Amino acid sequence: MTTDIKLLDSTAFEAWDEFVNKAPDATFCHLSGWKTVIEQGAGQSCPYVAAFQDGVVVGVLPLSIKKHFLFGKALISNMFCVYGGAIAVDAGVKDGLYRFAWQLAEKHGLPVFENRSRTRDNELCKGWIAEPSSATFVKELANDDDQQLLAIPRKQRAVIRKSFKNGLETDWEGDINTFYDLYAKSVLALGTPVFPKKMFAAFIDVFGNDVEIQLTRSADGVPVASLMSFYFRDTVMPYYAGGSGAVRSLGAHDHMYFHLMCAARRRGIRYFDFGRSKIDSGPYKFKKNWGFEPKDLGYEMRLAEGADLPNVSQQSGPFAVMSRAWKHLPLSVSKILGPSISRHLG
Repeated sequence: MTTDIKLLDSTAFEAWDEFVNKAPDATFCHLSGWKTVIEQGAGQSCPYVAAFQDGVVVGVLPLSIKKHFLFGKALISNMFCVYGGAIAVDAGVKDGLYRFAWQLAEKHGLPVFENRSRTRDNELCKGWIAEPSSATFVKELANDDDQQLLAIPRKQRAVIRKSFKNGLETDWEGDINTFYDLYAKSVLALGTPVFPKKMFAAFIDVFGNDVEIQLTRSADGVPVASLMSFYFRDTVMPYYAGGSGAVRSLGAHDHMYFHLMCAARRRGIRYFDFGRSKIDSGPYKFKKNWGFEPKDLGYEMRLAEGADLPNVSQQSGPFAVMSRAWKHLPLSVSKILGPSISRHLG
């Protein structure tokens, strides 16, 4: 059977998502709506690629193009996503999608193809190298709130119980403005430019009820933490979290994540996907403390002949220099300058 591989256009969005929603290995990050979010919210080009047989979608590969004088040029599957890579009915279709993508990279002068697949799809292929730097954390939710608390290791469970005594209140009535202010404060403290506000608004516009904003308030009603989560099939993904300076002393993030677990289960959700973290980083250790076992991600790269691995580490390279200086900016200035830089860092 002939396989036709081509760039996705808006007429095939529904067919793309129909395939993704049925594919066992697909994730929320594979939905076609990300193309709209990234293009409209971050101003990046997204040449999504689909494979067809007899007019039916049999494979998808979400792609974004990054071009920046400081942070380099690359084809990425997919920007702003913890997961990516090709999803297909068989290995032949998947291989065809990757070959088509590399031709796109060559056409656009992109020396790097960064593939954020959960499995290593091309480890035996010439030009591909593994990038074993990140892990993901997914765990099945417990049957009720009490069992959920008991499923968390003792030390972390004590932190959560302590947060219950701080008078915190959590609900899902948060607005985009409050969420964005708290998120901007958090990433500024990390030395990271904040993503464009219009990108978060685009998530809500595009994905509707599959996106939730959760807000945690202190005993006197002041917002101290907020979280944007994504729902896909039987899984919830807490994706973008923010908090004020009081978030740690109050245990607000711990309080917020636990209540999300309980609320998601009542919604019929089975799995909690804590997302990606760099191996042995602070967030990596935080998720392990919750009783989640890390699973190495199959991230990989293909490099053009003579190309070097990109360096966007906050510990070394140009990003590290910027990160150290960024922490000292006023919040208001970081909100103005950040989006123009961060849209190239997703």
